[in-house]
Amino acid sequence: MRQSICLRIVSTLLNTTMRSHTYIDSLGSARIMARVLDGKALAKEIKDELKIKILDWINIGHRAPSLRCIIVGNDPASHTYVKNKIQAASDVGIEAETIKYDETFTEDALIAAIESLNRDKNVDGILVQLPLPGGIDERKVCNTVAPEKDVDGFHITNVGQLSLDMPTIVPATALAVIEMLKRFKIETFGRNAVVVGRSKNVGMPIAMMLHSDGNHDSGLGMDATVTICHRYTPAEQLELHCRNADIIVTATGIPKLIKANMVKPGATIIDVGITRVQSEQGKTKLVGDVDYDEVSKIAGAVTPVPGGVGPMTVAMLMQNTFQAAQKQRGS
Repeated sequence: MRQSICLRIVSTLLNTTMRSHTYIDSLGSARIMARVLDGKALAKEIKDELKIKILDWINIGHRAPSLRCIIVGNDPASHTYVKNKIQAASDVGIEAETIKYDETFTEDALIAAIESLNRDKNVDGILVQLPLPGGIDERKVCNTVAPEKDVDGFHITNVGQLSLDMPTIVPATALAVIEMLKRFKIETFGRNAVVVGRSKNVGMPIAMMLHSDGNHDSGLGMDATVTICHRYTPAEQLELHCRNADIIVTATGIPKLIKANMVKPGATIIDVGITRVQSEQGKTKLVGDVDYDEVSKIAGAVTPVPGGVGPMTVAMLMQNTFQAAQKQRGS
């Protein structure tokens, strides 16, 4: 009875969108679920904008931007990711091609193939899908890609420029997180942010941009106070840091690492983690690092998995490719 009365009262006070995100807790109190930061919808918006920009660029006499995606081996997830990237490129007007090699392809042969693409003036962007088969040095391979064509942002030149807050090509997943914070108007200036995970391609660049000065040349600085947690952060300290955070960005691949009792009411949660797990029915599904159902009852905003950072990563990769083409051709 009390629950139905609460729902009727809440219904008169909230608009349709807010009403659809309202629930009654175990004590019979009305609560509003977290705002869902829909990365899929935002990625479509960004790709639609990019498509217009690329078409305008082609119409003034430029050839379409071109991208080459190299994949080595038969990892099913990697092939799916590359397929999605090629489709996104086609959608926005980028000429893209997948170059496939089997898992016996050697490191020397791969480096020679990349060097050939570096010399090809008709290629604007190169990405090497990771992970690579055992026996191939990923760092050496990433550093072989010409920095100006390195649309993944993994070359040490681009990483170094990012660390100095200079204009550069930024790793797509990290850029996706920053773009989502900006487009969804999440305040970061002077806020406490926790980044869980310190990988060189995701956690590290996210932390660097979150703490950087917004007045510097890159224009990516978010002026937050940043704490980085990782596998050796004691569980009680991780919980303490997270509870003090206005923004949590987690990228560990550990399902349900971030629980509701670790989240400050109203905080923004960006879930970069993605793990394939088996449901009780035996079906495979994708989950993030966040206990989504419970955290949504505490947080102010949260990204879903899937449908959050993943689609935005692909959109940012397309943006990087177009910007690489513009820079190489002096426009």
